[in-house]
Order: sequence, then C-alpha cells, then structure tokens
Amino acid sequence: MPVLTTAPSADEEPPDTGERHRLTAVTGLAALSLDAMASVAYGPEAIVLVLAAAGARGLGFTLPVTLAIAVLLAVLVASYRQVIAAFPDGGGSYAVARTHLGKRTSLVAAGSLVLDYVLNVAVAVTAGVAALTSAFPALYDDRLWLCLAVLGLITAVNLRGIVESAKAFIVPTVVFVGSIFVQIAVGLFRSEPVSTATAAGHASVLADNATTVGALLLLKAFASGCAALTGVEAIANAVPSFRVPRAKRAQHAELALGAVLGLMLIGLSVLISRFHLQPVEGVTVLAQLADASLGHNWAFYVIQFATMILLALSANTSFGGLPVLLKLLARDNYLPHVFALKADRQVHRHGVLALAAVSTALIVFSGGDTNTLVPLFAIGVFVGFTVAQVGMVRHWCQEKGPGWQGKALLNGFGGLLTGVSAVVVTASKFAEGAWLIVIALPLLVAAFEAVHRAYARIGERLGLGRIPEHPHRDRSVVIVPVSSLSRLTSEALTAAASLGDEVRAVTVCHPDPEDRSALHALERSWAEWDPGVPLVRLASQRRALGRPIAAYVRDLMVSEPATRVTVLIPETEPERLWQRLLQNQRGAVVAHAVRKETDAVICRLRFRLRRGCDLR
Repeated sequence: MPVLTTAPSADEEPPDTGERHRLTAVTGLAALSLDAMASVAYGPEAIVLVLAAAGARGLGFTLPVTLAIAVLLAVLVASYRQVIAAFPDGGGSYAVARTHLGKRTSLVAAGSLVLDYVLNVAVAVTAGVAALTSAFPALYDDRLWLCLAVLGLITAVNLRGIVESAKAFIVPTVVFVGSIFVQIAVGLFRSEPVSTATAAGHASVLADNATTVGALLLLKAFASGCAALTGVEAIANAVPSFRVPRAKRAQHAELALGAVLGLMLIGLSVLISRFHLQPVEGVTVLAQLADASLGHNWAFYVIQFATMILLALSANTSFGGLPVLLKLLARDNYLPHVFALKADRQVHRHGVLALAAVSTALIVFSGGDTNTLVPLFAIGVFVGFTVAQVGMVRHWCQEKGPGWQGKALLNGFGGLLTGVSAVVVTASKFAEGAWLIVIALPLLVAAFEAVHRAYARIGERLGLGRIPEHPHRDRSVVIVPVSSLSRLTSEALTAAASLGDEVRAVTVCHPDPEDRSALHALERSWAEWDPGVPLVRLASQRRALGRPIAAYVRDLMVSEPATRVTVLIPETEPERLWQRLLQNQRGAVVAHAVRKETDAVICRLRFRLRRGCDLR
C-alpha cells in the first residue's frame, strides 16, 4: 500500500534547522579571523623591535625572519585543515589531544587555549582603545570606560548570534585588508618613501651599542613575530558553527585566512626592508609604512582608523571559538554542563557571558593598559599549536592512509617549530609577567580535573551507565505548609491530593499572643471549611518557620521509613516582575530548611496572579 505524504504548501515556512544561524566560508572568515588579521598591526613590529638590538644590520634580517614565520604559517594552515577534516566536531588541539595524547595533555591544550582566548579579548580591546586615544588624546583618562564600553558592545552583538556578529564585522575586515594590500601594492612601486612626517621628531629605538646578529637574536625575533599567528586555530575550534558541509566550509575559510595573512606579513616586511624603516618611540611600524607608501594624507588616516577598529573588534575571534571549546569541555564533564546549552540563534550564551566577565576583570585589573597584558599574550596558543601538531603525528602513524609519512613529517616539523617558539617566548617574557601563565595553566587544568571528579562521583551515586531497578509504588504523604485560608490554599491541597495517598496541612504557631489569636482564627475557619485534610499545629518557641516544618518531616520519615514524603510549598507568582519585591519569601525559607535537613521531595507550586484573580 503506498504511503501518502503531504508536501508543504507555498505559504508554509520550512522548518528552522538552525542552519541560517550558522557561518558560511566568507562570514566565518570575518567572524573568526579578526584576531589573526589584526596581528599584522603588531607582528612585524615585534620582529623589528627585537632586531633593532643589532642596529641597522639586524633590521636587514626582517624579511628572512618573516619568511620563516610564513613557512610556519603554511605548515599550521595545512595542519589545521587536516584537523578540521579529522575532527569536524571542533575543539582543535583539545580534540586532537583527547583522542591521541591522553586526558592530561588534552586538558593542558584546552587550558592554554582558554587563557589565550581570554587574553586576546583583553589585549584586542585595550589595543583598539589605545589607537583611539592616540588619535584623540583628550580621551586618554577615560580609556578604562571606553574599553568596557567596547567589550559590552562586542558581547551584545555575539549574544545576538554568531552570524549577526560576522555580518557586522565583514565591512571593517574588508576595509582593513583592502587598505593593507593597497598600501603594499603602492609601496612596491616606490623607490623611496613619499613622506616621513609621522616619524619626524620621534627618537629612534635602534641600539647605540648594537649587538651581533646571532642565532639567539634571530630565534627571539622569530618567536616574537609568531604573535602574528595567534588566531590561526580559531576556525578549527569552531567547526560546528559553520553551515553544512561544515568541514569543507571551515577548510576553505582556513585556507583563505592563511593566504591573506601570509601575503600581508610578507608584503609589509618587504616594504620595511625597501624603505629601511627604523622603529621609533610613539609611532607604530604600520603607521610609518602607510606614511611612506601613501603619504601623510586621508589614505594614511583611513589605514589608522581601520587598524583601530579591527584591533578592537578582533576580540570577536575569541567569542566565536571559546564558547565551542567550553561546550566540548562541558560535554566531557570538565566544566559545568550549563556551558553546553544553546540559546536561540545557536548561541552558547553562558560561554559568551563567562568570557566577557573574565575579560572585564582583566581589563579592570590592567586599568585598560595594553602593555600590562601583552607579556601574557600568545604563550598559550603556542602550547596549543605544539600539542595539536604532535597529536596529528600520532594520528597519521595510527591511520597510515595514503601519503601518511609526508603528512606526519609536516606535522612533526611544525610541532618542533612551535615547541621551540613556546619555550623561547615563555623564557624571554617570564620576568615581564609570563610567570602568571606558568602558574595559571596548571591551576586551570586542576580545576578541570576537580569538576570531572565531581561529575564522576555524582554519576556513581546516580548509577549512570547501569540498569536501575524497576520502578514501584510506595505509600506517599504530602505535607502542605499553610498560614491562612485562600484560593492558594485550595489549589495547593487539590494538587497535593493528586500527588499523594495522604495529605497533611501544617501550620507553625509561636508563643506570641498575637500569633496565638491568629492560629485560633485559622483553626476555626479550617473546621468550618472542612477540606477533609487535617491541620497539624507545630509549636515553635522561637520565631522560626522552616526548622519546625523540617523537624516534623524528619520525624515522619524516621517513624514511617517506607513512606515517600513530599513537601508542597504554595507560592504566588505576581503579574509584574517588580511585584516580586512585595513577596515575603516564606516559601524559600521553608524550602531551604527542608532541603538542608531532610531528603524529602520539595515541590514549589506557583499560582500565577492575573487580572481578575481574587485570592480572598
């Protein structure tokens, strides 16, 4: 017999599968690559500042060092494309390590990424505001409030959904990338700088007693310049945020990110060597390059303004990647399960809010000063890079698919480079504040393990994974606290009669004459009403409410151990939110006492007050 199906009519909307709230390759590039894109504002400068210790001769190695970083970038992009294909549920280095390197290593990777994501938000916001206050010095004293305002704006956009945040950041990203490429293209046709007005009057930071260009200096410059690689892993961490086919779209976005970032880094380094730029105090290298290529005109200010905007908005990379990582940690019982919940628009709201809260604390702690936070930045990401590379080597060795030797060699080489970079960066910045990361990372891993042990104990007590005994019916008694007669009392007793075999109403009396008078009035009204439920008087010498009820329930459970006891607490739910301030919170007091002192089931009956409701 044929099965009849009904096609949806033209007027019917297709079911919302959530795909429209996910990322395409283009919007994913805008939402998850801002950190990496904005790093060209400080990556080349970090290289130049280190090489300046060797004078003009040292600056001649800017391009070779950048080319080495570009090679590492290519290795990382190729590796993370493989990570995306092998781990389409996201998580990046955490997912790789969890599968191939064990629990402890995966937690180290996750902890390093969490720290890097949080620091990225704080550094990005403070750096963007620093660019703003550089253009408008009158705002300098208000930089902390400006940082908090920018962070609040980015948080609000991300709570609307990752697609909305991506759409909002496409234009700034395009303007910034376009202006950098225009600057590079024009500068390549210049034989000498058009203008040096920006650097005029500023002291050079070239060392007077220049050191020799040795392997250690080049290695330190390489490690400092690798700050430009932060954010490369964000797309691999957030694969579930992409539309179907998720892995393919994420791989396209990762490849586009690597190509654009690599071209910008190499192009800017070529211009630095071409114009023989020297680092000066108070002026960024990027500003000098814009001045030399385009002149001190409107184009110069467009690049500066675009840089300022993108630096501030590059915090969005963390808002796209960290909530997904927190979701995976919660799924594996290393974080509270609330981080795995999704709100409307496919938003991990608790992850977004937690990131905003910790970033706010860091910004307040630093007073909105970027230099206080920069020494802590980019260390964690190198740890994550190294773990991911080593994990992928084991992945290829176990899988042994076509060409696995070459892939394993590529990942092994990348792991060696990032591992060396992690050691050099940590050692060189240890006294500047990197020691905080060295302490914070083990503490974070310990916190993950503590949460996991707590969930394991809960699971053991609940018998998770084991077949439970068959359900059976026990005799049940429902206790209803009352203080007066009303519709609420009637509704509570009706609900209690539906829940249990026996219902008992209890009321607490105190030695106060006024309370005794009210009790006698209640007992007379109760006898006149005659609901078929006994009213039990509980005497209390002190003006306590919850403890006498909890003591009565405890005695009942001791005298009748085979009886299930439920305490049904009737409460009103006002029509207006502000009217909750008028409530006496008696129900909360009773619930707290019963929960603390007994194992009885607590049921809080909410009676909604609407217009026309009369509770007399």
